[in-house]
Amino acid sequence: MTKLLGVIAIAAVPLALAPAQAAKHAAGGCSSANLEHTETAIENMPDGDSKTVAQKEIAAAQDSLLNGKMGVCGAHLNKAMRASMGK
Repeated sequence: MTKLLGVIAIAAVPLALAPAQAAKHAAGGCSSANLEHTETAIENMPDGDSKTVAQKEIAAAQDSLLNGKMGVCGAHLNKAMRASMGK
């Protein structure tokens, strides 16, 4: 029984820290400066599927930012950044 409790405690630590890390990343990732930087990178991309995906993601990020959904904004901004880098 003691071993089981130890395993549960060890497994619970990463689960407890995950929301805090996600909030920290989202708050730092979704900012007007990061949106502008990513928009500039997207504008300089050659036309194609990657640019279309990046434009849709940046629009979704902006909408989320305006609605105060920082976590969702960060996720869309991350996808837009990846698409603008061709990854």
